[in-house]
Amino acid sequence: MSQSPEIINIGPENKIESYNMAAEQLEKIGKDKSSEKLSDNNETKAESARDKAVEVAISIENKSKVIETTNNSTPFKKIESINKNHLDKSYKKTMKQVQKELSPAARTFSKVIHNKVIEKISDTASNTIARPNSILFGSFSAFVITLAVYLMAKSSGYQLSGSESILSFTIGWIIGVIFDYLRVMITGKK
Repeated sequence: MSQSPEIINIGPENKIESYNMAAEQLEKIGKDKSSEKLSDNNETKAESARDKAVEVAISIENKSKVIETTNNSTPFKKIESINKNHLDKSYKKTMKQVQKELSPAARTFSKVIHNKVIEKISDTASNTIARPNSILFGSFSAFVITLAVYLMAKSSGYQLSGSESILSFTIGWIIGVIFDYLRVMITGKK
């Protein structure tokens, strides 16, 4: 059936119809191995490998739903598509399961945070205003420029107005946005 007794090929030309056939093959492999007089250590390794092979065969059998056509006896795999409705149901189910395990205060907070409107606003803000590089450049420039302006003002005897930090953060943020834009233009990666 296959080139090597240790390899189980599952495909259109070599198919395992059921778990029983896989188990029979694995028993046959086990008998071949036992005839070679394996040591106890190797025998336990072979036994665990056989168990894993059985698990893989079962999972493959469960995953591949082979449907026989009425006119042609060749099998084909049914491909189930995942649509948005299916994803939404799965998301809601997972959220309910996770929220059941939270404390009442955390559950309420989770319901507020995971509200569709708030999630859309958060996603939009994270993709536009709150870019990581923009915030990093803004914070760094706010620190450096404000420190420099403060030291120059102190040595010259001037008072600061209070808007220096905000202006220097804005300058750094704009530099960060330009950096992100150029990086995406050059590398093509987001």
